[in-house]
Amino acid sequence: MNATTSGRKPITLHRLREMHAQGEPIAMLTCYDASFARVLDDAGVDCLLVGDSLGMVLQGAASTVPVTLAEMAYHTRCVAQGNRSAWVIGDLPFGSYQQSPTQAMHSAVTLMQAGAHMVKFEGGGWTAETVRFLTERGVPVCAHLGLTPQSVHALGGYRVQGRNDDDAATLKQHAGELAEAGAAMLVLELIPAALAGEITQALPIPVIGIGASKAC
Repeated sequence: MNATTSGRKPITLHRLREMHAQGEPIAMLTCYDASFARVLDDAGVDCLLVGDSLGMVLQGAASTVPVTLAEMAYHTRCVAQGNRSAWVIGDLPFGSYQQSPTQAMHSAVTLMQAGAHMVKFEGGGWTAETVRFLTERGVPVCAHLGLTPQSVHALGGYRVQGRNDDDAATLKQHAGELAEAGAAMLVLELIPAALAGEITQALPIPVIGIGASKAC
């Protein structure tokens, strides 16, 4: 165990913004339990994402859709208890935020009371209103564009997004709207490298890539 990383000051949203402004890489890894939270935190990982991918990784489901808010709260609590200093992000699962901003707020409260510092949810366009609603009420938000696994059935499978000009333009528009609405971070999943680079350079917030190239 490295004494420097294990004794580091807690990562805050201010620190993440500072790292972004200075061009420092931000390390984010997915984590589902206390043991891995402690290992990753000791290794100096900046952000721990409690992902609804636990439905596939831990539960053996075919997608993230069956994961419930109660299950996300349980795993968020486990990660928070194993973590010392990393920034913890909790996924809002399918069905826990789409109905209204008020529903999203209730769901965010559940994850933050379980130990999350920030919540993440998928989609662009209509989600900007929800981002604004949450951030105005003190809930930090990480947005998520590109491949959005909760919409896998609508997307026709796990496919690269933003390949044609119209889709790329929509992704860029949605990314700008989410940042303007107050999203403090953005995850881009499975989009072309050139598009990922354009969005990363254009936005004033940290952009984290999942299969979206080193440009993020």
